[in-house]
Amino acid sequence: MTTSLLRQRGHQDSSRVSMVELFFDLVFVFAVTQLSHALLADLSVKGAMQTLLLFLALWWLWIFTSWVTNWLDPERPPVRVMLFALMLAGLLLSSSIPQAFGERGLVFGVVFASMQVGRTVFVACVMRGHSPVHFHTFVRIASWMSLSAVFWILGGLAEGPSRASYWIAAVAIEYISPAVYFWVPGLGRSTTSDWDVDGHHLAERCGLFVIIALGESILVTGATFAGLAWTAVTVTAFVSAFLGSVAMWWIYFDSGAERASHRISHSDDPGRQARLIYTYLHLLIVGGVIVCAVADELVLTHPQHATDAGLAAILGGPALYLVGNALFKWASYERRSPPLSHCAGLVLLAALTPMAISLHLSALAVGVATTVVLVMVAVWETIALRRAP
Repeated sequence: MTTSLLRQRGHQDSSRVSMVELFFDLVFVFAVTQLSHALLADLSVKGAMQTLLLFLALWWLWIFTSWVTNWLDPERPPVRVMLFALMLAGLLLSSSIPQAFGERGLVFGVVFASMQVGRTVFVACVMRGHSPVHFHTFVRIASWMSLSAVFWILGGLAEGPSRASYWIAAVAIEYISPAVYFWVPGLGRSTTSDWDVDGHHLAERCGLFVIIALGESILVTGATFAGLAWTAVTVTAFVSAFLGSVAMWWIYFDSGAERASHRISHSDDPGRQARLIYTYLHLLIVGGVIVCAVADELVLTHPQHATDAGLAAILGGPALYLVGNALFKWASYERRSPPLSHCAGLVLLAALTPMAISLHLSALAVGVATTVVLVMVAVWETIALRRAP
């Protein structure tokens, strides 16, 4: 491998997201759809925990690949081939999601482990002879990924609760590794200064994943509404779902994404911000959008009745999204406290919960109420920022 596989930073287009990266992301449109359908098919505590586990795995796969293409040039043929190989494996991985805790568990475990280890080894080979710091970093990462791979494969071979236990251990290993700077006995650990990411590129990549999740939500809403009779109730649910998606877009993209991108692009330690803000905190934002997509379909198909699990999705999705955005803006803006508008929205959602239960509100009524809360937060923040000096 030669240095020609690395991005040449410093010129005007060095941080732009390439068409190959956008093409790669199409696989995750399918993956997000599979996750939302899996949760909808089993809206129970067990189903939610299984979907959460798969979501954590898929997010980690995507975000690590985004870190990699921050250094590698996707326009170079070997890097493109690597991304295309990951796409093929990602399609297979996504196809196995509905039966990941059933008959296709071994497929999910083996494919996921191969993608994580294979991509990391590829980057280590690229970095060898070019950047000793990055080479040793990716050797450390490969060691952690190899350890988690054992648990992914063991989980695929196991059945029942044992599979979940192995995969929880695998996810824990992968999520802990950046927090401990990929420390490996004999090799030491990395530092955040070693992770000299292009902040603008990583910020744009994460923003695009939020778009993917929001796009999946709109696809679910449109496809579900198209198959229903168009009555006053279904039209109201459809409009409410659309406005909720618009409000979520506004809350994240109106000012938050751009300000955070500016902050990390001008940071003295972009690696530290990238690890916290974009690697960990964006989990909550994307997870909130996925749960909201499930809630929108529930409101459209069963507007008159809301089970306890349904209420948890309808109220929990917006709450999770607001928590994620509040922490994201708090950390990236270096504010003394989270945005007041987001905190107020969370208080309203919390107050709405006992009201929905005691008054036996319909799914449609609760869904419309959560949309009103999201719109209120978006409008409040916009006005506050426009008035700020």
